[in-house]
Amino acid sequence: MSFNVLVLGNGGREHALAWKLAASNSVGTVYVAPGNGGTADLGGKVVNVCDLSPSPAHFEALQKFAVENSIGLVVPGPEQPLVDGISDVFAKVGIPVFGPSAKAAIFEGSKTFSKDFMAKHNIPTARYANFDNYEEAKAYLQKVDYQIVLKADGIAGGKGVLIPTSQQEAQEALKALMVERQFGSAGDSIVIEEFLEGDEISILTISDGYSYFNLPPAQDHKRIGENDTGLNTGGMGAYAPAPAATPQLMQRMDQEAIKPTIDGMRKDGLPFVGVLFTGFILTADGPKVLEYNVRFGDPETQTVLPLLDDETDLAQVFLAAAEHRLDSVDIKLKENYFSTTVVLAAGGYPESYAKGDVITIDTEALPENAHIFHAGTVKKNGQILTAGGRVIASSAVASTLREAVDKAYQGVECIKFDNCYFRKDIAHRAFKAAEKSAANSKSITYAEAGVSVDNGNLLVQKIKQKVKSTRRAGADSDIGGFGGLFDLKAAGYKTDETLLVAATDGVGTKLMIAQETGIHDTVGIDLVAMNVNDLVVQGAEPLIFLDYFATGALDIKVATDFVSGVADGCIAAGCALVGGETSEMPGMYPAGHYDTNGTAVGAVGRNAILPKIERMSSGNVLLGLASDGLHSNGFSLVRKIIETVDVQWSDKCPWDSSKTVGEATLVPTRIYVKQLLPSIRENLLLGLAHITGGGLVENIPRALPKNLQAKVDMNTWEVPEVFKWFGKAGNVPTEDILKTFNMGIGMVLIVEKQNVARVKELLAEANETVYEIGVLCEKPDGAPGCVVENASNLY
Repeated sequence: MSFNVLVLGNGGREHALAWKLAASNSVGTVYVAPGNGGTADLGGKVVNVCDLSPSPAHFEALQKFAVENSIGLVVPGPEQPLVDGISDVFAKVGIPVFGPSAKAAIFEGSKTFSKDFMAKHNIPTARYANFDNYEEAKAYLQKVDYQIVLKADGIAGGKGVLIPTSQQEAQEALKALMVERQFGSAGDSIVIEEFLEGDEISILTISDGYSYFNLPPAQDHKRIGENDTGLNTGGMGAYAPAPAATPQLMQRMDQEAIKPTIDGMRKDGLPFVGVLFTGFILTADGPKVLEYNVRFGDPETQTVLPLLDDETDLAQVFLAAAEHRLDSVDIKLKENYFSTTVVLAAGGYPESYAKGDVITIDTEALPENAHIFHAGTVKKNGQILTAGGRVIASSAVASTLREAVDKAYQGVECIKFDNCYFRKDIAHRAFKAAEKSAANSKSITYAEAGVSVDNGNLLVQKIKQKVKSTRRAGADSDIGGFGGLFDLKAAGYKTDETLLVAATDGVGTKLMIAQETGIHDTVGIDLVAMNVNDLVVQGAEPLIFLDYFATGALDIKVATDFVSGVADGCIAAGCALVGGETSEMPGMYPAGHYDTNGTAVGAVGRNAILPKIERMSSGNVLLGLASDGLHSNGFSLVRKIIETVDVQWSDKCPWDSSKTVGEATLVPTRIYVKQLLPSIRENLLLGLAHITGGGLVENIPRALPKNLQAKVDMNTWEVPEVFKWFGKAGNVPTEDILKTFNMGIGMVLIVEKQNVARVKELLAEANETVYEIGVLCEKPDGAPGCVVENASNLY
């Protein structure tokens, strides 16, 4: 005898449920309230009930609808109606519900409850503490000595989890949750727990409160960008079974977590009926539970349901679970098959995005065993339109993961709508792991060839926290992938009025001094400075930075010190360190040596690009910003002079008695970005010159029109002792030293007279030392672009 089914919800999960339930011979009609464009298009047994939704305001109407339409099973999709007690509403009129009671739904409704439950039943999870008092939570935070995660206790639309990277960020996040109530009443109570690292695995378990069945382990992709970068989303794709969840790990997860959870809930008087979503993280100490959800996941549902064998009647399975007799039905999976789902999102998601765009689907071009599941869509006037952030998904099943992924992307190509976006690397973790496993199976290892992948991974772990400290709006600074992403819109830029500017540079032979002295934490700052200073002279704000570190044999401490310096430089410049490459090349570099390069990318408005040569004229003023010393140029001359006068790097410095010679020569390049941006934004500067190789005489002309000459008076500032010492020790000709060193001026500003006072004021607010070093004048034919006066008595 057939029965009708009522599915509650309007997402991709509900479309997949309706599709699979409609395939049951025991089902008459599948009603979906309110449904979406995909369920409206299924036809046949599936009918949308557009005027009803699973909100408390509609509970009574849903109950009435179920009675009037002979509903024999209700399947709620989202978590909120379950927490609000939708199961109890239908239980009152004797209609079975595949979903937990309101009491059991507290496992998702309250994170503090679920964490206490795990502790009570010895279920492995992160260290934690629960708080409903802000001051107590604040005091606890000050005591923890490990990275933490802050979780709002209640349901916060998937956004109530914050991952601070410092004590200050943690205190700010706590205040946002409990004082500023960023997530409303969800933050009245919070959980502070240990941050865990490893692969995340989701297991959906069908349960009747006594018996249970685990569906294949899935791995979701939460980040918007490739290589798991960018903002968090509701899920951009998934695949199952995830190879990371080996049979041995699955057994552990089942015996150590899932079974104790199902049994524990029953023993605590909360027998669980429905789907228990258990989120695991595979740590070095074994699998640990991150969270519980009390419903199907999205897009995991679209991924695992196609793996059910065609003989499995999902409606009968759900009904058996609702009636506490799950062991009376057979659940079979397609053996040796994989499934993949790729989500197509609206451009701009997870932030602002358009709605109402027409979607076209070429169903005839879909490969075999591929399916399209709608999420944020609606059907109007015979057309399917976008109506949400995650719009639609392509799922596919095949005998290998590679084939399942390829088929899913073939399905993606059949879907068209304006500004659609999708990740192109779904299942990348599984493929990387397989490649690593294949490499490790060879009899000659990479390590035996002189390259340690483990050391490289260890380096990533050691520098992760430092790198995360460079995060800024638009960039996440999470490393370990193949590249970095930046969201210009999130950083406040109007993309149609913005140009990207890039610079790439190295540190030069200054690195040799770092290697000879064993001081490696300053040259990373140099690397950033040489790039971001070159960006700011074009009027650009540095946004992201990437570094390259090449060595003969990877020394973890040396590399960690170097990247720590890079991170410090990024913080000083206000840009995010979003990626890099560490290359171990035995034979290319001698032991103990390394080379490095960096690339910075910035943004500038079309009307703010520097220099503004059309506005420059005779009489414009040259302002000089003090350098911190040698910076990163002329080090071949520095090393030659040190070698000639027989001074050791460990000797007391003759121009700075507080340091050794090595320490004094390694003082890093000054970063001028934050000091200059206020003047740039007020449109006060005509041009900038970063004084690097070539000194004042060659760098200032690079910012000038051909008809103007810079006149610089060296009597306007005191040349630092470091330059006088090297000039005298090496008997360096004046003309030569002026073309080699910055002579105490690291950046030159070209300013109209009427703006000089305001620029000086802004620089003073930034604690910058500024000198009025010269002016622009008409350049005689054949004359140099810069003339330095009063340089004859430098030393």
